[in-house]
Amino acid sequence: MFEHEGMQSAAALRSPDPERGGRSGAARGGPRRGTDHLGDARAALDRITSLRSRVADMESTRVDTAGLPTAPALEPLLPGGAIRVGGTYAVPESVLLAITMLQAASAAGAWCAVVGVPSFGIEAAAAAGIDLERLVLVPDPGDQWLAVTAAMADVAQIVLTRPLGRVVPGDVARLSARLRQRGGALVALGSWPGADVTLRVTASTWSGIGQGHGHLTERRATVTASGRAGAVRPATAELLLPAADGAVRAATPVPSVGSGDTRVLRPVAVAS
Repeated sequence: MFEHEGMQSAAALRSPDPERGGRSGAARGGPRRGTDHLGDARAALDRITSLRSRVADMESTRVDTAGLPTAPALEPLLPGGAIRVGGTYAVPESVLLAITMLQAASAAGAWCAVVGVPSFGIEAAAAAGIDLERLVLVPDPGDQWLAVTAAMADVAQIVLTRPLGRVVPGDVARLSARLRQRGGALVALGSWPGADVTLRVTASTWSGIGQGHGHLTERRATVTASGRAGAVRPATAELLLPAADGAVRAATPVPSVGSGDTRVLRPVAVAS
């Protein structure tokens, strides 16, 4: 990664150079040799400072430390509040939740691919804010879904795929390496071995139906995030999935019964 000529071992920096501090140093005398050592130390410090600067520049642009934006409603559920480049995410049940994972990155200009999800609707994707000009669909890859998913990882920054067969650890490792190299991430609509984060809808309630009539307007859902990249305790968020306008957003907390009210209701006698 670095030029061989520009590097020296610690032992080489510590021991005197036979060409500098040996014959020529002895010929010049003690004071002259001390001046050369000071110059060598300064040169070594300059080289170390230069290397440190280059390493810092490289680390600031490493793909495995970068992140892709995600919807604000999902930020509390993801480590770092973003989709980690090279990361794998599993959404076992909710297509809408999986689409929401793509929303912000697509709006920011990222290419997205959807593999093996024939029910994925173009209208729903457009309504969710996904740029259709940067969306690749492979509805029915057949038994080649893993190969197609790997190929899409070469051209898209986020790949949404539905696993259509058993995924072995070797395939997971190779695909993860490709994602890191290409600067992408994977969202699996289903289980995924070793997923960094798994998002599950653990509870939900629909509203809008009155006394036997009306229309469903919005769904209040509890989404739990767990996985090896998450916190020790699973993170939980209340979302409108979807809200009445079709968007996905954080739900307003519902005050518990009796919260903030310390009064005690007591039965009273009523004169007849």
